[in-house]
Amino acid sequence: MSDKVYVDVLPEFTKDGLLIPKQITWEDGRKYEITRVVDIKKMASTKAGGVGERYLCVVNNKRVSLYYEDNNMWFMERAEK
Repeated sequence: MSDKVYVDVLPEFTKDGLLIPKQITWEDGRKYEITRVVDIKKMASTKAGGVGERYLCVVNNKRVSLYYEDNNMWFMERAEK
């Protein structure tokens, strides 16, 4: 199983043109509200592979990384079991 999980994201575009993710839909259909975006920066996912804008988000009081690739797709790293 791949460490890279493509997810659906409900975005918001601000009047200044910023792309802000508001909700993540995981591969099993569960939806998670993003309560805050802490940081946005270009970086690579060393675990899942791939490069894009990394959005450090707060979901259920935990920080998670959400990546937006140049191909306009969102992905996350699969959690270790």
